[in-house]
Amino acid sequence: MKTKITELFGIEHPIIQGGMHYVGFAEMAAAVSNAGGLGIITGLTQGTPERLAAEIKRCRDMTDKPFGVNLTFLPAVTPPDYPGFVKVIVESGVKAVETAGNNPQKWLPALKEAGIKVIHKCTSVRHSLKAEQIGCDAVSVDGFECGGHPGEDDVGNWVLLPRAAEELKIPFVASGGVGTGSQLVAALALGAEGVNMGTRFIATKEAPVHENVKQALVAASELDTRLIMRPLRNTERVLNNEAVERLIAKEKELGDKVSFADIAAEVAGVYPKIMVDGQMDAGGWSCGQVAGLIHDIPTVKELIDRMMAEAHEIIASRLRRFDA
Repeated sequence: MKTKITELFGIEHPIIQGGMHYVGFAEMAAAVSNAGGLGIITGLTQGTPERLAAEIKRCRDMTDKPFGVNLTFLPAVTPPDYPGFVKVIVESGVKAVETAGNNPQKWLPALKEAGIKVIHKCTSVRHSLKAEQIGCDAVSVDGFECGGHPGEDDVGNWVLLPRAAEELKIPFVASGGVGTGSQLVAALALGAEGVNMGTRFIATKEAPVHENVKQALVAASELDTRLIMRPLRNTERVLNNEAVERLIAKEKELGDKVSFADIAAEVAGVYPKIMVDGQMDAGGWSCGQVAGLIHDIPTVKELIDRMMAEAHEIIASRLRRFDA
């Protein structure tokens, strides 16, 4: 299947694996790229530019297909070594970067000069237009269904995608709640040039996370995510568990007086405990509503092949029946 996104990134299928904390390691990215999609290494998970360089090398040893790096720009008292991360990305020869968080404009000249294609993750049309204006090559339009941070507008992809199609000139992919071939077809119909998937890729054989995490996704329904940190205007969609229930209770009790310090025990530094050790009640971890569509743990290739087969069948058979 050829779209503007497959042509932009030199990939076979219009499927991108989004950056995921403590998931986007070389094993994950290489598996997606080898299956014809665009795999993504999560830069900040590596901690330092040196470790990112080593992870990129590991990934290159596992695949000869295109892959990228996610770089999320976050406000912090002591920010990560962003100049060092960008330098490593440029010197490594990686040709695709997924940016997220704050405006990446400051870093675009160095990336573009190196011939790197940049896709920025946005949760609104206005932010997508800004990404287009500053020179991003593509946008990942993130609907309210997504795991992680859906923004504060609460607009689902059923409306957000066609709105993006009305406004954007650069290609965009649908992100948030995606896990099936039928959704890929729907995204294409609404104007997207492909899809970005996070949560669905966690429930695969190659995902470098504890088996408890994968089984939790299979067991979950579309009703099992919760929104946390809304009072702080840093909303995050997570899978419900005991720690999340405690956090939500604190938010209700403290109201608009709640601070990050009040809920830090449930969100700060919990990813290694969950993703590595499998302690499923250790804290809140990003999970999309697509959990309701996850019923098995295939290999990445099985998942992507299944999605593409379903998409082609729908386009060639089911939709054609209505064209009369």
